[in-house]
Amino acid sequence: MSDLVLSDITYVAGRTLLEDVSLTFPAGKVTALSGPSGSGKTTLLSIAGGLLEPTRGTTSYAGASTWQGTGDPRPEVAFVLQVYGLVPILSARENVSIALRARGVDPRSADEEAEAALGRFSIADLGDRQVEELSGGQMQRVACARGFVVRAGILLADEPTSELDEGNRGVVLAELHEEAARGAVVVVATHDPAVVDACDLHFALDEGRLVADQRVQSPTVPTVQATTFPTTTVHG
Repeated sequence: MSDLVLSDITYVAGRTLLEDVSLTFPAGKVTALSGPSGSGKTTLLSIAGGLLEPTRGTTSYAGASTWQGTGDPRPEVAFVLQVYGLVPILSARENVSIALRARGVDPRSADEEAEAALGRFSIADLGDRQVEELSGGQMQRVACARGFVVRAGILLADEPTSELDEGNRGVVLAELHEEAARGAVVVVATHDPAVVDACDLHFALDEGRLVADQRVQSPTVPTVQATTFPTTTVHG
């Protein structure tokens, strides 16, 4: 297992969005990254995952930089984006399957794994629906299924529960801990105190600076299973 290490990260784009941020996201743990809107959470996740090159500083995983010079993440990195990043004209299943196909999985196996991933978030029955037919909460769970299905070494989730009710939020948090349990680096950007309380570690940003870091003493990890919340009765 390898940690994700950020050293002296500064990012300037017209103004300074991050300044001298150094921290380690450990493998096998779920780490919360909190802060008010505009504090730099999304920018830091983008740099951590190799989507953005820092103005100054380094980000490394398994002995190599996460920035590859192209803006494309390494195969070991998966994102759950706040804006979902789904393809509207594809079905929910196809949106998940395409992440596996891009990594060389044959189409039939990719579709089967996509179906199982949707089931983890109680939306297997929505597999044939086009994304544009889904609610915001349903799209958020499809985005989670797509990010989780590739079993990446680094999973970076930007507000993955913002549109979910309490039950489905619990499902997502339990699955985040499952990803960490297999050894992944799991980072969750959030403004929700309940999500922070469910994580193992917590870093806080304000105006682009690291203002707090602490270990959550007793994470309140949900124990619910995805099948507890069928989509026929829960639409969040």
